[in-house]
Amino acid sequence: MADSGKPNSALGFETLSDRLRKSLTYEAADNTNKPDFRELDLGSPISPLRAGPAASSSSSSSGSVSGRTGSGSSLRVQSDSAATVNKNHSGELSVESSPTFSGSGSRTVKSGHHRSDCRGSGNGNGNSATSPVGNFLPTGNICPSGKIVKTGIMANRSSKPEVLGLGTGNYGHGSIIRGGSVAKSGISGGENVVSTSPISSNSRRSSTDPGELKKLGNEHYKKGRFLEALNYYDRAISASPGNASLHCNRSAALMCLNRLNDAVKECEEAIKLDSGYLRAHNRLGSFLISLGQVENARKHLCYPGNQPDPNELRKLQKVEKHLKKCSDLRRVGDWNGVLRESDAAMASGADACSPLFACKSEALLKLRQVDEASLNLLNAPKFEAPSMSSCSQTKFFGMVSEAYLLFVRAQVDMALGRFEDAASSIEKAGQIDPRNVEVAVLLQNVRSVSRARARGNDLFKSERLTEACSAYGEGLRLDPLNPVLFCNRAACWFKLGQFEKSLDDCNQALAIHPNYTKALLRRAATFSKLDRWEESVKDYEILRRELPNNNDIAESLFNAQVALKKSCGEDVNKMKFGGEVELITNLEQFKAAVASSGASVVLYKISSDVQCKQIILFFDTLCRRYPSVNFLKVDLEESPAIKNAENVRVVPTIKIYKKGNRVKEMVCPSPEVLESSLKHYSL
Repeated sequence: MADSGKPNSALGFETLSDRLRKSLTYEAADNTNKPDFRELDLGSPISPLRAGPAASSSSSSSGSVSGRTGSGSSLRVQSDSAATVNKNHSGELSVESSPTFSGSGSRTVKSGHHRSDCRGSGNGNGNSATSPVGNFLPTGNICPSGKIVKTGIMANRSSKPEVLGLGTGNYGHGSIIRGGSVAKSGISGGENVVSTSPISSNSRRSSTDPGELKKLGNEHYKKGRFLEALNYYDRAISASPGNASLHCNRSAALMCLNRLNDAVKECEEAIKLDSGYLRAHNRLGSFLISLGQVENARKHLCYPGNQPDPNELRKLQKVEKHLKKCSDLRRVGDWNGVLRESDAAMASGADACSPLFACKSEALLKLRQVDEASLNLLNAPKFEAPSMSSCSQTKFFGMVSEAYLLFVRAQVDMALGRFEDAASSIEKAGQIDPRNVEVAVLLQNVRSVSRARARGNDLFKSERLTEACSAYGEGLRLDPLNPVLFCNRAACWFKLGQFEKSLDDCNQALAIHPNYTKALLRRAATFSKLDRWEESVKDYEILRRELPNNNDIAESLFNAQVALKKSCGEDVNKMKFGGEVELITNLEQFKAAVASSGASVVLYKISSDVQCKQIILFFDTLCRRYPSVNFLKVDLEESPAIKNAENVRVVPTIKIYKKGNRVKEMVCPSPEVLESSLKHYSL
């Protein structure tokens, strides 16, 4: 080139301006055109700019950068056509490589580039910006990588990243954006370069837009974070309470949180806002199947214009089939069949149906499984009836569902002796369903049995035992499966000395309610009166396991054991209830002690050992706590024969024996382990 022989200073701002001016289509007389860039040498391998105090102005219209690195070392300035002069965008800069200075300082600039007049932009409004004196950012789109590399004195200007934006944004010093997010922009040649950045999570979470909040809720729901999803749905509904889809989504989250009452209400609200909202109808239909309300579920699943899910229809049909069988079997009193079909209905999909739980409890009660019936009823889900007119009042076995629940609860309360609670429950059932015959009959029955029981109790307290037996018998005529009345009458027979009749009534009560503690205790005492010591010991041992801290039961068990041994001809002179830990000094004494009936706990110790001193204190406590157990201690230094016979090598060692056989051995046990083992093997 003609200027290639000039020094670097000759290739400065003026020479470049002249060359560019010749390639542009503007009038030569217009000396107000500004240069495209200045040469500022900062020593950067990517920038020809020099740091200096001089001010420069820049057009408000800036180009976009498309970073492509080629093999050449030239800066090409191109224009799509001359027509771009009159468009909003200036000509595009295509940087194929970073400009460098050779020894000759040569630079190749292609002609044909057209820029818009610096005095006016595409919209007719000119705008100029003056660069600050001192440190400043580059004045053009010069970094293909999209990042500004700052060196020297510019290094400490800002800690924020600076990214080159693409397109027509007016930023003063080229399209440089602080902060790292780049907006969409277009290139005048028709090619769109899109640089997207995600909205910050904080701004999304703090959004009040219902649509955005719904999206966030859906994201959490898909990830199984139902509480978080519910929170976003709540916020979205607060912003847009009339949006039916938000209520429908909220119902799904509530269902996953096992809040079925609230889930149904949300579906009802969605349908109230939009009666033709098919998704809400489908969802509510599915919920109602879980509740066992097959007729109401069918109304929503088969809503006009709706195409129901085939799986939901099959589930509906299965639940309906098992409910019908359950009703038929209950009518004929096949309680095993009722139990089977109620379980099948729950397994088919009606797993939140409270009346089905009640039905199962009723069957268990009739099968004399009182405790299981009570526990099952306690586990029944609590549900409020749907409030919509489309969800009509559901009946089970001819009773309103709420009345049926109270009907069964009253029967369970009666079996457990809670007569006042039973009366309250059945009276409420009568208020809910006053025309039902079964409810009316049970209401009358509960009142009559309660009166008979109260009269019998009063007569028993007055020592009018024969009349008390008659009163309890009247109650049993009305309620022949009431274990409490049998047990109360057994007490009357016991006091009258009619132990066989007392035993019969105790057996009747325990047949209905096997875990009835009062009846078991009365039977154990009756066995003792009949000198049936083996049966008495068995009953007392059961009671001892259930009530390990009851000293009265422990003493009764001990007395029954002594009587049993005495009846078998064994020596019982050394047997005593409670007392202190017995010291064993010789092998013969040891063998006789551990061979006795019941459990024997032996502590092997050395008097000087610290751990032995600590555990002996707890050993004394256990001796008082479990008076029917034999507590023994052996000092190994004083009784080497026992040490060798039992092969004891470490102290403290504790062994538990039953009838002369070792059943448990513990070395240095903790108090918790020792007492747990004692309960397991001795009771």
